[in-house]
Amino acid sequence: MKSNTGTNRLPVWPAPGKINLFLHITGRRADGYHNLETIFQFLDLTDEITLRVRSDGRIRRITDPGSGLAGVPEQNDITVRAAHLLKRTTGTPLGADIAITKRIPMGAGLGGGSSDAATTLVGLDHLWGLGLGVETLAGIGLTLGADVPVFVRGQAAFAAGVGEKLTPIEPPMVLEEPWYLIVYPGCSVATADIFNAPDLTRDTPPIKIHTLSPKKSALEKSAPEGATPGKIAQQGPLLSPWSLSTRTRNDCEALARRRYPPVDAALGWLSQFSIARMTGTGSCVFAPFRERQEAERALAMLPKGQGMVNKTGAKGQGWSGFVARGWNRSPLRIDGEPPR
Repeated sequence: MKSNTGTNRLPVWPAPGKINLFLHITGRRADGYHNLETIFQFLDLTDEITLRVRSDGRIRRITDPGSGLAGVPEQNDITVRAAHLLKRTTGTPLGADIAITKRIPMGAGLGGGSSDAATTLVGLDHLWGLGLGVETLAGIGLTLGADVPVFVRGQAAFAAGVGEKLTPIEPPMVLEEPWYLIVYPGCSVATADIFNAPDLTRDTPPIKIHTLSPKKSALEKSAPEGATPGKIAQQGPLLSPWSLSTRTRNDCEALARRRYPPVDAALGWLSQFSIARMTGTGSCVFAPFRERQEAERALAMLPKGQGMVNKTGAKGQGWSGFVARGWNRSPLRIDGEPPR
C-alpha cells in the first residue's frame, strides 16, 4: 500500500493482473459451471484502487470521465458490488469512496476486474477495521467470481474446482518469474461463448501439481544460462512456462483460434520468438522471455499494420502489447496490509 500526494493522503492499493500458464477443463458440473485446473501467476502490471472511508455508509465510485470505466454503470462495477457485499455481510455502518486507475486491459483474460474486487475487499477489511481474515475474505470473493480468491490470497497457485481450490506454489517448489510479452489482438472473447461451445474440450484428465515438475534432464536443459547442476538441485522442483508447455495446454485456445481469427494471428506471430499461449479464455496471448531486453525487442517488432510502437508499449486500433514481469507474490501482500 502506498499513499498518493496532497494534503489528504489516501491509501492506494495495488491490484495486479494475472495470466493462466495453462488451463485444463476436466468436466462440466450439474450447475453448468466447469471444473478446471490452472496455474495463476501475477503480473507487475497493476490497477490502483484508492479508498476513502465514509461515515454516512454510502458506497460511491469516483470515475474519471476519460477512463474506460465511464461506460460501466456504477451498480455493475465489481468493486462497488464487492464493497456492498462486504458491508452487507458484516453489517458495518461505514461506507467508502472507490477510485480506480485502470492499467490492465478490460475483457482480455488478465483478471483486472477480479483483482480490483479482491483489492477492494482486502483494503476495506483493513480500513473498516473488520479483521475478517484471509479465509473469510476469499469466501466472500468467490461469490463475486472464481478468480477473486487467488488475488485475495496473493500467492501464485495451482487451482482446481471452478478455480477456488488453491494450492500455493511455494518452497520447496519454485515457479520461475520470467518476463512476458503480452499481446492484445484487438478483439474481446466472450467467456460464455467459449464455455457454452459444444466443441470445447471438457474431458482432460485431472492432474496433480507434483506431476508437473520436470525431470532433472529437462531442468538442466531449461535452466537459465550459468546455472550449475548443484544450484539446480538445491532450488527444488522448478516450474516454468517452458517446462509446463510440454505437459499442459489451454483447452480453450484451439476453439478461440477457430472463432476469433485475431487470436490465431497473434499466437502465430508470437510463436516465432518463444512458446506462445493464450491466457484464460482470451483474448490476450503471451510469450515468456528470460531477459527483459528480449521481450522488448520482440515488442518493437510488433507488425506495423497491427499497432504503433512507442516507448511504453505498442498501441493502435489493432493489436497492442506490453512487457510485464511474472510475480509469484502479489504486491497487495507485500506493500499493503495482508489479510490476517
